Amino acid sequence: MDDSEPMRRLISTFIEDLASEIFECADGCEALSEYREHGPDLILMDLKMNIMDGFEATKQIKKFDPLARIVIVSQWEDSVFREAALRAGAEAYVGKSDLEPLRQILA
Repeated sequence: MDDSEPMRRLISTFIEDLASEIFECADGCEALSEYREHGPDLILMDLKMNIMDGFEATKQIKKFDPLARIVIVSQWEDSVFREAALRAGAEAYVGKSDLEPLRQILA
């Protein structure tokens, strides 16, 4: 989930051979709704988005399903953001500058 449609397409293309289905969302509210409807195995979540940011969306999804797997994918690679994302319930944090760890997480 990312507010940038080109970034969503890039990530989808990068992992499409490892995923049976991919649902794209533009903000945290959509992600929460899609999670409730489809219950995907893994959520890729951006941090900075309109309406509901990735921190809040992660918290809400984890509140709904404590076993939800969420990986933050963000351009903000600062340790403060990483720590906050992990506190919110993310299991991993991947910088957009190097998406290769996503393939390892999905494999």
